[in-house]
Amino acid sequence: MSRHNVNAARAQRLEAQGEKWEFELDGEVFTLPVELSRGAVSALSTLDATDLDGLLRALLGEEQFKRFDQHEVSVQDIQGVLEAYGRDTGMTLGEPSASTTS
Repeated sequence: MSRHNVNAARAQRLEAQGEKWEFELDGEVFTLPVELSRGAVSALSTLDATDLDGLLRALLGEEQFKRFDQHEVSVQDIQGVLEAYGRDTGMTLGEPSASTTS
């Protein structure tokens, strides 16, 4: 039986995908990881499903989130970013939604 080398498999994935996924907003570039650590997944799992800022803060990190927060973005903008991120990286982060009922 052969042995699975985790480091070699990770290196192949990162070589194929790159280490970061980028998106642009108003001329500024932001990066997200193409792989999430167990710690990041643990932090994400504690968030409420509607906590978009918490999700973005966890993915972007504090410095990038501060820059991102200076832009006027809609829930649909964020959903578009997350859908593209999921499509390109194979990650599913849930489906953010906002209620419009009172």
